[in-house]
Amino acid sequence: MAQLGIRDVDLEETFARSSGPGGQNVNKVATAVTVRHRPSGIGLTVQDSRSQAQNRRLAHERLVYAIEEARQKRRAAEIAQREKTRRRRSPRPPALKRRILEAKRKRGELKKRRARVEG
Repeated sequence: MAQLGIRDVDLEETFARSSGPGGQNVNKVATAVTVRHRPSGIGLTVQDSRSQAQNRRLAHERLVYAIEEARQKRRAAEIAQREKTRRRRSPRPPALKRRILEAKRKRGELKKRRARVEG
């Protein structure tokens, strides 16, 4: 967590009673852990284990993974946006432009030949 710059003060933890298998323990003890990272708004709930401590550790691991994945997606989106604007601004190569215009001319000729002949 320290490598990603995630501080413990940025985390909000809440505990609740879990559901599912685990018997009397999960019915009586607050074993489900919900962790939310305040700056990013990413939150998740873990109730895999009967132990609150184990669920807490799992929640922190999964939160780190989720935050890293969100950062990578944001980085990829920024790169894609930069590439898109770069491609939009750069002129078409002359050979490509010639091919496109030739295709347009052929399409125009084809359409002209389809015109009705009156007479």
